[in-house]
Amino acid sequence: MTSSSKLAQPKLFNRIVAATAAISLVLLLQHCQSRKSANLELSERGYQAPLVMRGGDPYIRALMRTISASESNVSRPYWVIYGGKYVKKLDRHPDICERISVGLNYGNCSTAAGRYQFITTTWEEMAERYHPNQHKFLFWESYSFEPEYQDRVIYGWLSDPEAWGVDIPQLLRDGKIDEVLWLLSGTWTSLGYGIETNSMSRYLPDIYQEILQEELQ
Repeated sequence: MTSSSKLAQPKLFNRIVAATAAISLVLLLQHCQSRKSANLELSERGYQAPLVMRGGDPYIRALMRTISASESNVSRPYWVIYGGKYVKKLDRHPDICERISVGLNYGNCSTAAGRYQFITTTWEEMAERYHPNQHKFLFWESYSFEPEYQDRVIYGWLSDPEAWGVDIPQLLRDGKIDEVLWLLSGTWTSLGYGIETNSMSRYLPDIYQEILQEELQ
């Protein structure tokens, strides 16, 4: 080994150490931000709880909160799973299959979780398209399910005309909330036109109008 090679080795080693430290710092900051998000105390129920995500189209934001009125009308909606239990960690989708005790799907189980009751497979599919953190160091890593990311994934999904075959933001601006709820009822079956309506379903158009006025301010 030449003397120049011996001198180059410490320099290369120092660069590797510095790069590793920089990556570790970025990951630590992301972790701290996620912990801060996870500890948010959102005591309001369902649609009354503010979105964690900031900014965006007020019409889509109002629709997101309307969906939560029937899908997760509880306190701390970002942490709730099917059946009303809560999880403590949102570093990934909980993927807990809770038994369905009523309705057409009696006896099956559901992995629905979070403010928008994403089942595991839907979350993975939509996170791959709309999650803001698309970089994953390892292929088996999961997308963070923290509140802000739940908001951002569904916001991207609802805003994408190619996903639904129609321009949902424009339909909302045209005052066609009933048409939008009908369109989405195949995905969220409690929106008034699906197979699992509940006590909130019939009030959703009025709830949407109420929320929209808040979001437009």
